[in-house]
Amino acid sequence: MTHLTGNSESAPRDEYIHGHHESVLRSHTWRTVANSAAYLIPELRIGGVLLDVGCGPGTITVDLARRLAPGRVVGIDASTEIVERAAGLAADERVHNASFQVGDVYALDFADATFDIVHAHQVLQHLADPVAAMAEIHRVLRPGGVFAARDVDYGGVMIAPTIDGLVDWMRVYREVHYWNGGDPDAGRSLKAWARRAGFTDVTSSASVWCFASDAQREWWGESWAVRVTESSFAAHAIESGVADLADLKRMAAAWREWVRDPDGWFGMPHGEILARA
Repeated sequence: MTHLTGNSESAPRDEYIHGHHESVLRSHTWRTVANSAAYLIPELRIGGVLLDVGCGPGTITVDLARRLAPGRVVGIDASTEIVERAAGLAADERVHNASFQVGDVYALDFADATFDIVHAHQVLQHLADPVAAMAEIHRVLRPGGVFAARDVDYGGVMIAPTIDGLVDWMRVYREVHYWNGGDPDAGRSLKAWARRAGFTDVTSSASVWCFASDAQREWWGESWAVRVTESSFAAHAIESGVADLADLKRMAAAWREWVRDPDGWFGMPHGEILARA
């Protein structure tokens, strides 16, 4: 997921916390429908038309397109570079019913009642006005169509063992996320936001990502060890005044300590909704 910027008056910052550093993009490429949108699978119908909001590098989008073929899938993202990368993935995978374009979640460039499904994975947590975005999503859904959203809830993240540097990382992550205009605990608010946006039929669920095996710890922990000092997260942490470079280097070291610990375990709870137009 890469978030979409917008011009909502109530969203003065509305900025993606991580940027597009390669370490961030690598952490997105493992995402599939099975591990990131399983709750949506019963709603997928061959021939359906789907919009993937904040599609990022497109791995979930391409997987959705395979499942809906010959239906049409459109992925949108704020970054031209990321849109091009997603389109390249679809071409490489020979998935011809997926297209990608630059878009604004607050002003979708589609007519009313265009899509059977609108999907947003790890998007709403980064928006300063998620209700306005959901209202715009409601507009482009056909009557009876489904808005599917999944977001992490950092208020419930579980880390073992307790390492001081990772305790500091969690505090700084949350403060930077709020500073950027988003909500790190978005998962628990999806249902309420959808109802405020005009959806009256909302079904909620939850699921957890878990990183515990040696391979999972190395992949996730090393990704964060790089992100914490090299991605936009580092610049935002310093600019907002919640951490300095020495703090960030200690957090990177803590992530690598966690990677080396065979008892290391990391759980990320997610809220999910299926909201019907």
